[in-house]
Formats: sequence, C-alpha cells, structure tokens
Amino acid sequence: MSQVSSTSNASVLGALFMLGAGVTFAVINVVTPIVTWQMGVPSTAVVFWQYVIATVFALPLILRIGFGALKTRHPVAHEARAFLSALGVQFFAFGFASGVPVWQMVTLSMTGPFFILAGATLFLGEKLTAQRLGATVVGFVGALLVSQIGSEQFTWASILPVLAAACWGTVSVITKYLTRDEAPESLTLYMLVLITPNHLLIGLILGIAVAVLPAGTLPPSLATGFDFELPGGDALWLIVLLGVVTAGAQYFFSLAYKVADATYLQPFDDLKLPLNILAGWLVLGQIPGVLFWPGAALILGASIYIMRQDRGRLPTRAPVLESA
Repeated sequence: MSQVSSTSNASVLGALFMLGAGVTFAVINVVTPIVTWQMGVPSTAVVFWQYVIATVFALPLILRIGFGALKTRHPVAHEARAFLSALGVQFFAFGFASGVPVWQMVTLSMTGPFFILAGATLFLGEKLTAQRLGATVVGFVGALLVSQIGSEQFTWASILPVLAAACWGTVSVITKYLTRDEAPESLTLYMLVLITPNHLLIGLILGIAVAVLPAGTLPPSLATGFDFELPGGDALWLIVLLGVVTAGAQYFFSLAYKVADATYLQPFDDLKLPLNILAGWLVLGQIPGVLFWPGAALILGASIYIMRQDRGRLPTRAPVLESA
C-alpha cells in the first residue's frame, strides 16, 4: 500500500512541477515581447543577460550536481547541444522582437517532435514507420494553418519559432545519442554551464556578421549587432525577472523529471499551449485567428502521437532548459 501511495504521490508531484514549469514559461513568453517588441531592447542582449542571471540563480543546482559530472568522452557533442539550445532561444526571442504573437510562437515551437523524428531516423538509425510519417504530415499541415502562410498575416518572422523548434529537436536527438553512456546529471550540468557562454558566442558571431555583410542584409532589429550594455529603468527589472523565472523553470524541470518519467510528463508539458494563449490574451491582448484552432489541434495531436510512439526511448530526466 505504501509503495502504491508513494508512486501516486510522485506522479502528482511530477505533474505539479511540470505545470509550474509551464507557468514560468508563460511568464517568460509575455515578458519577452514587452522588453523586445514594445521597449525596443535587442533580443540578443535580452537573452544574454537573462541567462547570465539565470545561471547565477541556478548555482545551487550546479553545485548540488557537482563538477565531477563534467567528465565526459563527448565534449564536442555537449558543446553542439548547448550551442543549438542557445540558438533556438535566440530565434525564439527574435520572433517576439519581430512582433510574432505568443499563440503563434508557442504553437509553432511545438513542431519539435517532427524534427526529433527526422533526426533520429537519419542519424540514430530509428525506423520510420508509415504511422510516424503520417503524423509528421498532419503536423506539417497544422503548422501551415497556424503560420497563416498565404495570407496577409504571414510574415517571414513566422518561421522563427519553427527554426527554434528545429534547433531544440536536434538538441533532443543529440541528447538521445549521449544518454547511451552519459548520466542525466552530466547532461544537465553541461547545459547549465555552457548555455550562457554560447549566448555570448552567438552575440559575437552576430557582431562579426554586421561588420562583414553589406548594409541592409540583416533585419533592422539585428543590424546594430550585439549590445552588451544592460538597459536601465523598467527594462532592467523585467530582464532580472526573466532571469529569475528562467532559473525557476530549470528547477521545476529538474524536480519533475526526478520524480516521474518523461512519457508520463509529456501531456502536462503540452498544457503550456493553453497557458500561453491565456497569458498572451490577458497581458498582451493577443487573440488567435480562426485558422489557429484546427492547426493547433493537428500539431498537438500529431506531436502527442509521435511522443507516445517514442515511449522507452526518451531520456528519463530533463537535460535541457529550452523556451516556450
């Protein structure tokens, strides 16, 4: 009886922790467009300082894991994983800075399982079944509906959350590869330690691109390069809030995956969609268009199907802090 009760309590705690992560991401996803789109702070700078602050607040978690977990035979894979995770966050924040609404950003970012499926098939030798291929096609149709491609509401920035999803999907594929002989603690620690330096690296690459490329090549919001200076006033406090909440999301993920497995937690992770739609409506006044609802249903249904088909091959703990 006590074992059953313990399992039940762990399941409830896992669901609550995952719900907490969803709430923190909803906060991030309404504060980011306020700082970038409304206040005009460059998204690259916002994300860099956000993760600097998050890393400071995550130090207790880093110290609890211990730097001994950094011992690895795959340093290049860990760096690629951290770089792609940071790049996905940069794409995502730039989408907000470009005026893409929260409901569209979050829904299109949920195309990640389709990229995981493609990567696992191409690079990990997993079998591509007709059912999985069909689910991918359904999800792709849903993404077309949500992006409103072909209508006047569609802009080039609408593909940014899809690029973020592609980055995060590739991160998951690398994670699958590493879990063959790497401990979850190692995966978590490398991400916590490397993600902020990689945001700095992306900023430096952007600065070089601005200096080398002809004027007008980059979008106006990126043409100024990377500004390392922290903004003042309300923008500063909102960036501090972003950093604290980002660290909180990592703690929620860590706790959730410590008490429950990834397959069980996935449906609770999908609650981020209604949470973000509600937050975007209440705080920013953003209301989804008519095509959003069938498109979101197709993406959500297809991604849940693929994740359930992936049962047993998912990492048992959350090794990466993403956005969305």
